[in-house]
Amino acid sequence: NLRCLVNTTASLRQCKLSPTLSSLLTSSLSTSSTAGSMHNKIAEMVKANKVVVFMKGVPEEPRCGFSNAVIKILEFHGLKPDVYSAHNVLDNEELRQDIKTFSDWPTIPQVYFNGEFIGGCDVLIKMHQNGELIEELKKIGIKSALLAAQEEKKE
Repeated sequence: NLRCLVNTTASLRQCKLSPTLSSLLTSSLSTSSTAGSMHNKIAEMVKANKVVVFMKGVPEEPRCGFSNAVIKILEFHGLKPDVYSAHNVLDNEELRQDIKTFSDWPTIPQVYFNGEFIGGCDVLIKMHQNGELIEELKKIGIKSALLAAQEEKKE
């Protein structure tokens, strides 16, 4: 029977709990503060560049087919690795899990434009196929190489 509200580790110490329960709750509280810290880091990461990709591997060496497809689509539109930020989730298990919670999207890769979640590989493929990606890039001040090529053909 708990008769105290547990909001912090300090409050937890004031409650009379079994050592096992106390240990479990303390562990849970410290994990959630770490998750909050990672949430803040991710929020900063997605705003650090106009285009941000969380992927498996690095642009030069993607480690899954979906990450590779996202990079190929970006390259097709003229975005090179120096134009966008890419974060390898395989280097950081905490990032790998927390990015899914942050975006409420269960899979990697994840793409952000101007700090806003766009989607994963399937969404980017669909946007590329229907021309929406050209428009979304234009909105954030990036002219797609595909658009430039289309304009040259018209001339």
